[in-house]
Parts: sequence; C-alpha cells; structure tokens
Amino acid sequence: MTNMKNDMVDAFKATLRGPVLQPGEPGYDEARAVWNAMIDRRPALIARCSGTADVMAAVRFARANGLPLAVRGGGHSIAGSALCDDGLVIDLSGMRGVHVDPRARHAWVSGGATLADVDHETQSCGLAVPLGINSTTGAGGLTLGGGFGWLSRMYGLAVDNLFGAEIVTADGQRRWAGLQEEPDLFWAIRGGGGNFGVVTLFQFALHPVGPEVTAGLVVFPAAQGREVMRRYRDLVDTLPDELSVWAVLRQAPPLPFLSPEVHGSGIVALALFSPQGPGAAQPLLERVRGFGQVLGEHVGPMPYEAWQKIFDPLLAPGARNYWKSHNFTHLSDDAIDVVLRFAGSVPTPHCEIFLGLIGGKANAHPPDATAYPHRNVQFAMNVHGRWLEAADDASVVGWTRDFFAAAAPHAAGSVYINFLTQDEGARIHEAYGPNYARLVEIKQRYDPDNLFRFNHNIRPDA
Repeated sequence: MTNMKNDMVDAFKATLRGPVLQPGEPGYDEARAVWNAMIDRRPALIARCSGTADVMAAVRFARANGLPLAVRGGGHSIAGSALCDDGLVIDLSGMRGVHVDPRARHAWVSGGATLADVDHETQSCGLAVPLGINSTTGAGGLTLGGGFGWLSRMYGLAVDNLFGAEIVTADGQRRWAGLQEEPDLFWAIRGGGGNFGVVTLFQFALHPVGPEVTAGLVVFPAAQGREVMRRYRDLVDTLPDELSVWAVLRQAPPLPFLSPEVHGSGIVALALFSPQGPGAAQPLLERVRGFGQVLGEHVGPMPYEAWQKIFDPLLAPGARNYWKSHNFTHLSDDAIDVVLRFAGSVPTPHCEIFLGLIGGKANAHPPDATAYPHRNVQFAMNVHGRWLEAADDASVVGWTRDFFAAAAPHAAGSVYINFLTQDEGARIHEAYGPNYARLVEIKQRYDPDNLFRFNHNIRPDA
C-alpha cells in the first residue's frame, strides 16, 4: 500500500461521502485507537463511511488493490480485529442510526451503533433488544458473534431476535439476508462473526422492557466464596427465565455502598436483574442475602439504560486486556474451587472473573438453528486479565492462561466467539462445533478469496 500512487488514493477518496484518513493526518491516531490498549496497528487508510454506498466502494477498492481489509464497528473486540496493518479499515463508527417502529416492535440499527445508541432509542418506547452488558460495545460485532446479556434468558440471544440484515459481501454488492432472501447467508451471520461481509443494517425484534427494572449487587467476602458460589450454583437451577443472577469475583472497587475498609479486598459480587418491579424480585433478593455475610448491597428500581451502563467504569477503554473463556453446562465443586483459587491471586486490582448466566430462552433452539451452536450452555465464564502498564504484561497474561488451563478439565469444551483473543485461532472449532463445516461451505460461496479474514477466521479452504 505504501507504493500506491497518490492519484489512486485520491480517486478512491472521491467515491466516498465520508473522509479517508492516512498516517500523519489529523484524526488518524484517534481513529486507529480501539478499546484494548494492547492493539497498536497502523492501517494505510481508514475509510470513515457515511453509508452503505461508502462501504461498497471501500470493499471494491480493497479487493481491486489486494489490500488487507478490516472492519470497525464499536472497536470493542478483545482481539483487535477492527484494525489491520498496512491495509484498509472500513470504519462504521459514523453510522450509528437507530430507527424504532413501536407498533411493529422492530428496530433498524446501523452497523456502527453501540448498545447505548440502541438502548437510548428503544427505551424511549419502553422496548429493548436483547444485547450485552456494556453500553460502549458495538451492537453489530456483539450480534454477529451471538450476543447475550441480561435479557437473554427471557428473550433469547441477539441473533434469535434478528429478522434480517443488509450486508455488503466480498464482491462489493449490497444484499439483504433474511429467512426468505439469502437464507444461508442469514444463517451464517447469526453467530459466524465478520467472515461473510460488512453488515450495515440490522433489523431486530423488540420486547417490552423498562423503562424501569429491578437490579443491583449483593456483595460477599471472598472468605465465604465457596459457600456463596455453591449456593449460587444451586439457585440458578431453579430460576424462572425472567430472572438472572451473574457472579463476579475480583477485588472490591470503591463502590459507595461498601465500607472503605472493604475496598481492595477480595469479594464475590452477585448481580441481580429482573424486568419486573421490586416486589417481584424480593423473594430472590432474600434468598441471595442468606448465602452468607453481606458486606453491602444496592438493589432496587432503576432505569434499564442506567443498569446497562453500570459496569462501564470497570470496562473503560484505554487499559490493556487479555481474556480467556470457557463455557460451562454445570459448575462442579472442583470448578468452583479453581475459580476461587485464581480469584484470590489476581495480579492487578483490575482483573476479574465473571460467570454470565445464560440458559432459559437462549437454549430453546437446536444447535443448528443459527451459526451460534451453544444451546446447552448455562454459564459463559470470562477471565478478564486487565491492567494499565506494559510492565505487567507477562504476569497478567500468565495468570490468565494458568487459570484457563486449570479450569479446562471442568468446562464444556466450547467457547463464545466474542471472547476469543487474537492468539486463539486454533479454538475456532470449539466456537462453532458441528456448524463449522456448513460455515466453511457458505464462506466458499460468498468469500472464496477470504477478503474478510481479519476476524476469528473461517477459512474457505478449510
């Protein structure tokens, strides 16, 4: 790309409504910064697309000139696949429109929208899409990997609520993928990641949620972790689909409802969520309180939008991150002991282990209904290795990998694709299991030259 003539680049720029940034230009370094500070790549061109026509032109330009091509939505991917070196980045961050039809209960979401963008518009109508838990996450990338969060037990995954999508494929053509049009492509993008093109518009089903929900945290000391976690495991087996409780193990941040002497100590925090009023959640809260000595709690009515942002401060951009993840169909006593042992030896106060509760309606489909296959998973466990200084790289990465290895014998042998880091390409089969062969076939059809390869790649020649 460094040898490409200026007139070719200028001609490309003239085909776009949005700007095209090159190294050294104002805004370039800002545009190449992503959520994970470990990712430091220098694209030759960043096309900040203003619409689908810009995306089509950018795909054709990359293909015609043999350029590496990456696609940036929210820029939140742990693997940093939003960027490539010496190639072209299609940046969708300017395409953040969300249109809601409250009567049909549909939302049309542009490819660069974040969860905050979606929640802001849908909550104005008392509706919501089942998405994730961090408001700065890109809705597109989350959905393409499956997408689970607080509403998944009630309404399924993000991909279960997708009616269709506009996608620009490797030939530079705009297509609509749905159950009636391009059904194989529609199946593939519901969990197959960014392997099949650039999704510029999603059409989602909406559900009545909020504007007020009941949610919050109940915090226990790490010293009581074994009893709390075993009782938590037994609790979730009896929960109705409309209730969810996640577990987070870490050092206590300076939360205002915790005494100062608790800050920095090891804790087990149980995050409770109910779309109903406080009265409906009260029996659950009372039961959770009985798990042990409560160090502090803050549970009650709050806006759904506020709850969706509650963990944003712990996942703010600019830190260094390295994750490892396992799926679990059940938490054995041995698995709990491994979790507690490593939670007690976190290398920085920013590290944490969380267990996201799935189940419910998310598991109400057969494994081959969508490209996302994990319809028997009860917990997605993620190890957040997180730190601020490069000098801590070895210790945090080592701790994260050691935990992953120790937990593996107790896990399901599968993984959520959105939690894979850039060095885990070998786990692609764990991510797709029995659906992998069909994904390869569809990849061969829509992207035989593997133009879209800066992702957890499904190779067309596999």
